[in-house]
Amino acid sequence: MTTIVEWSTIARNIACITLNRPSAHHALSKQMLDELNKVIREVNADDSIYCTIITATGERSFCAGADLKERKGMSDEEVVEAVRFIGETVSNIEKMPMPVIAALNGVAFGGGLELALACDLRIAANDVKMGLTETSLAIIPGAGGTQRLSRLIGIGQAKRLIYTAQPVDAQEALDLRLVEHITERQSLMDEAVLWAKAIAKNGPLALKQVKLSINKGIETDLETGLIIEHLCYKETIPTKDRMEGLIAFKEKRQPTYIGK
Repeated sequence: MTTIVEWSTIARNIACITLNRPSAHHALSKQMLDELNKVIREVNADDSIYCTIITATGERSFCAGADLKERKGMSDEEVVEAVRFIGETVSNIEKMPMPVIAALNGVAFGGGLELALACDLRIAANDVKMGLTETSLAIIPGAGGTQRLSRLIGIGQAKRLIYTAQPVDAQEALDLRLVEHITERQSLMDEAVLWAKAIAKNGPLALKQVKLSINKGIETDLETGLIIEHLCYKETIPTKDRMEGLIAFKEKRQPTYIGK
């Protein structure tokens, strides 16, 4: 069986996870989900990784969502289980401890966009389209799309995109703040790596704690969020990295962080 999800270290402290099933537009088959979860576990276990990029091979698709051909022969119960598995996988991406950047090299529809929504940041080639198109198939987004899209771009715009099932181009996605940046196709990975390098040069334990603080705090009221922030801040105080940052600042040099 050919491997269809791979990862490698592409720069110091930076991993890249690559979906590699271009003949099916990187649709989320069971094999792809199994391999993606395996890769997520491997990246999470590598303490040298401070930032991760997720992208796909080719220029046509980032991810077309669920594998509808695979789904044809399923019972209703099996379909529900398949959607649950996609949702769990998407949540596993969201729970990765380091910042994660989605580099959208092609269309991202349905579960493919839901996957991108679970990442911390999204950079798109300026000719791609994306959308939650499930209602056109008489279903709804089932891997977190109704929740994450609403939180990201606001409830009104999220309802518009989901109700109409209409995809948006890269420029409208940027205007809606669905993506953080768009760029020429040939520059996509270069831009993603630049962002990842800017992130990975910072304290890895601080990155983990600030991601946790933002993600948990946004789900609560301000008072509770401030408590979460304080608890996450306290985790950075007894670290060697914090002392290294202070010493490097005093010595006017770049710090060398070790994640401890």
